[in-house]
This record gives sequence, C-alpha cells and structure tokens, in this order.
Amino acid sequence: MFKVIAVAVAIAATTTVAGAQATSASKAAVKTSTQASMTSTKRHRRAVKKETQADLQKEAKISEADARATALKQVPNGTVKSEELEREKGKLIYSYDITVPGKSGVEEVNVNAVDGSFVGKMHESAKTEKKEAAQEAKTKKTTK
Repeated sequence: MFKVIAVAVAIAATTTVAGAQATSASKAAVKTSTQASMTSTKRHRRAVKKETQADLQKEAKISEADARATALKQVPNGTVKSEELEREKGKLIYSYDITVPGKSGVEEVNVNAVDGSFVGKMHESAKTEKKEAAQEAKTKKTTK
C-alpha cells in the first residue's frame, strides 16, 4: 500500500515539474506572439486612410458661412485670417484664426461642424502660431 502511495506521489511530482516547465514555455510563446501582434498593429495603424477635405465636407451639417458667423461673435472687431475644417479629438470642427486690431497673435475659435455650437477659444501668440504652422506643414509633407 505504501508503495502505491509512493508511486502516486512520484507521478504527481513529475507532472507538477513538467507542468511548470510547460507553463514557462507557453509564456515564452505567448510573449513572442504578443510581440508579433504588436508589430502588426503598428503596421495597421500606419495604413489608416487619411480623411480628405471632401470627406469632411460631406460629414459637416452646417455651412462654413454659419460657422464663420458663430466664430466672429466670439471675437468682437475680429477679422478671419484663416479657416480650416478638421477633426480634432474626434470632433469635426471649423477652426478659425481671427486677428484683432491692436492685439498681437490670433484668437483660435473652434465651432462644431455638425451642430454649429461654439466649442472653444484660445489665444495664440505669434511664436505659437508659427510653430503650429511648421508642424502642420511637416505633417502634410509626410502624408503625401
């Protein structure tokens, strides 16, 4: 009877050791497959199609003129220097750079292109605006 118990304990010990070895081997296999999937995910992200202005225009529900009027209400005596329809933080917006006489830099005003609501306003110094323009030019150059 003791021999049967001793044999059962020996088998259990062998199975546990083999199981532990298999676990470490499977962890290595999982790690390798995870690294491979991360690599393929990175490739996939680069392949995402860039939205064109035509695509954005189709999605916009309000006209550019209505969005411009909303933006100009936020900056009295302002003049629109530039405008852009873009997706920012997942929202489709019209973005306006508005200059104000006697004030340096621009006021950037964002208007929701779907419902026409005012999204936000931020003052950009001339230095900040120049840096942003350089970044946009760099982005456009790499996407072409």
